[in-house]
Amino acid sequence: MTVTVEPEEFRFVAFDNALIRKVGESLVTTLGIDRPVHVIVDESTPLGRIRAEIADTVTVTVESGSFEDSKRPRQQSEIATTINLGRILLRVSDRLHGGFADAPPDDDLSLAQMAAWETYCAGRLSRLELRINRQRWLYNFRNRHGFSDAADAAFDQLWAADSLTWPQLRSISSSASADLAAAS
Repeated sequence: MTVTVEPEEFRFVAFDNALIRKVGESLVTTLGIDRPVHVIVDESTPLGRIRAEIADTVTVTVESGSFEDSKRPRQQSEIATTINLGRILLRVSDRLHGGFADAPPDDDLSLAQMAAWETYCAGRLSRLELRINRQRWLYNFRNRHGFSDAADAAFDQLWAADSLTWPQLRSISSSASADLAAAS
């Protein structure tokens, strides 16, 4: 499948269109995405939101902070590009082929559900031999599900999983969140 990137030339950030395309093509092949992907980078903001719309073409809209080197502002990081594009493309793949067809749109997910799904994606990316900071994702998960043994067990279950469905992921997230509610 083809991957296209917009803009062709970056004016505000030192990003490489060809690198984004190469990373995207590798991920699309690895993840088995069966339709073209168009990546639109908003280089006017240093924020890091990334979104996808699934139609005949998957359109990924990226704020440039998602691909930026955290130690060198306005410079691209191949690792950040791979991890963040990988996370959104895994969610796309989940929705297309992985038992997540009935998952609500991203904007309708609770913060806990999004943290759970992100944990599930980051764990799978780590098994693709990407350098993933597990502690970062654990902290994010704990912030949404509580700092407890039950939340840590739910995190471990999501991190190690390879083929969850939306009902399974929602159940794991809910059980960790229920523990948080009970502690309040």
